Amino acid sequence: MHTAKSGKQGMLALVKSAGFVKHPARFKIAGISTMRNNASTAVNRAGDTPRRFVFVLLENFTLLSFASALDCLRIANRMAGYQAYDWSLVGDADAGGTVSCSAGTRFQIDMGLEELRREDTVLLCGGAEIQAATTKRILNWIRREARRGLKIGGLCTASHVLARAGLLDGRRATIHWENQDSFTEEFEDVTLTKSVFVIDGNRMSTAGGTSSIDLMLKLIADDQGEQLANAVADQMIYSSIRTDQDTQRLSVPTRIGVRHPKLSLVIQKMEQNIEEPISPSVLAKDVGMSTRQLERLFRRYLNRSPKRYYMELRLQKARNLLMQTDMTVINVALACGFASPSHFSKCYRSHYNTTPYRERGSQGSRLTV
Repeated sequence: MHTAKSGKQGMLALVKSAGFVKHPARFKIAGISTMRNNASTAVNRAGDTPRRFVFVLLENFTLLSFASALDCLRIANRMAGYQAYDWSLVGDADAGGTVSCSAGTRFQIDMGLEELRREDTVLLCGGAEIQAATTKRILNWIRREARRGLKIGGLCTASHVLARAGLLDGRRATIHWENQDSFTEEFEDVTLTKSVFVIDGNRMSTAGGTSSIDLMLKLIADDQGEQLANAVADQMIYSSIRTDQDTQRLSVPTRIGVRHPKLSLVIQKMEQNIEEPISPSVLAKDVGMSTRQLERLFRRYLNRSPKRYYMELRLQKARNLLMQTDMTVINVALACGFASPSHFSKCYRSHYNTTPYRERGSQGSRLTV
């Protein structure tokens, strides 16, 4: 991506000559700015006002999730031959202000937290340190817009914001797999899934990364038909379109690089029973093996004992909870199957070379709202 200010005119000329966008969104990437035509005057071929998507850029948002969603709309307009979609960038700042993505690039927003049109679709874009990005101003604003009946979704970790605002209570949702443990502990009234994306009524959520593409292709297909959605996918070299029935993580055999059915089954049982760990002897019995056979299987393929592998899973969940929630160290220990804080601290220090309390202290400033 070109970022030099001196290349501003050249970049704009290149964008126009290539025919990438007829109505580009206003954005700013290190000095490159463009302006979209006023949405109120833009009309598509059918004579309807384009459907507007409002992207709410939270501080440290993930660029991939946002850019993937936005580019689907840009390509849809190009392939349709008319402006089916329009978009605006919103942030917790005044119009013309900037919001930084997690890669450090700053984006200029179109407007602050203003009242939107009822027919708008709002997509919050989350990323790293989502707790710190969940400000009271953002929560109050999104609750107000929800009361007005707008369709609202969260990309990547932004499901956390929707849940904190109470907009996902009693609904199905998803979030990036790395944030699932903390989300489950904090929001008991939300039915969390491992799906790539979820649409539940007028609420939407994605798992992050390229899952934004899958959600947008679904919305484009519902709006304009599958033919246009497929054309967009072809332009993006996106040959495997996923649905809300697809899960976000690779299968256990793919993740560990081993295709052994009994080993995979044991690991699945471990991952599903972190709070109340199952003994190696019971795990072995469940898959029709002796404890010694299970030990040999783990050492052969994973170079560690079942007990050690299980401990690493529990400590990884503990670290996620320490870094992503404000749960006490004692509650984190209990949620990860440790009977006492002292035993938890000993195991944590041995694996991460620091204590849970110091880990929490280093993250504490990021967890305040």
